[in-house]
Amino acid sequence: MHTLARQALHTLGIAVLLAGSAGCSGDDNPYKPQPAWSGKKANLPAPLSPPTTPIKAGDAYTVSGAVHQLRSMLHSKDVTANPITITGYIVDSNVGRAPECAIHKTGKADPDKCTPEVPSFWIADEKGNTKGLKIRVVGWARNFAVICDAMKNYNKLKPGEQPKEATKDDILNVDLPNPLPSVGAKVKITGSYNVFKTVVSDMVSEPLAGVMAMQKMETTEPAPSPAAFSVKKPDCGG
Repeated sequence: MHTLARQALHTLGIAVLLAGSAGCSGDDNPYKPQPAWSGKKANLPAPLSPPTTPIKAGDAYTVSGAVHQLRSMLHSKDVTANPITITGYIVDSNVGRAPECAIHKTGKADPDKCTPEVPSFWIADEKGNTKGLKIRVVGWARNFAVICDAMKNYNKLKPGEQPKEATKDDILNVDLPNPLPSVGAKVKITGSYNVFKTVVSDMVSEPLAGVMAMQKMETTEPAPSPAAFSVKKPDCGG
């Protein structure tokens, strides 16, 4: 019985092999060589130039270097696991865009329909370059009222002079830097960096270039003018 079964399987295998060989003969659709394309050439864009900005400038990351590491599957932990330092120029700030309803000293609540942004500024590798990569920096003031207090404290000082006591954000537990962040200054920012950060109860997300929660700021080149609101208020030293 076993011998007959083996013979039947052997015969079936030969039949399947012959059928497959017949189907792959190639006679049904023979290869036909085609002449080279003689029409209009494709208009392809020029290849992108490799970045020339280094990953780091001394002990600090450049803006493009920090963003490159953040996007890398291999190196993202290099910039997100622990606080880092990034150097760049302040190219934008929302202090000058703060709504008037939010410009007052601390201890006074914003009106119910007043919904200001989280105080922020943006740094880039090139001075004045608002179109390229830029990293948002938050966590240096919880609201514009604290900045108002700092302006009254700092703006009366002479250049290079330090206040007797720094203006402190007691909720974020940080001292507001002197001078306050202003467009045009070159700064070194130390803090935690990732694609999102939470400031008090507001989550700030920047999936493209990331966002830094500042712990310390050093101004290496001063701005042409100090940070200012769009309207002057006596409470803010205006």
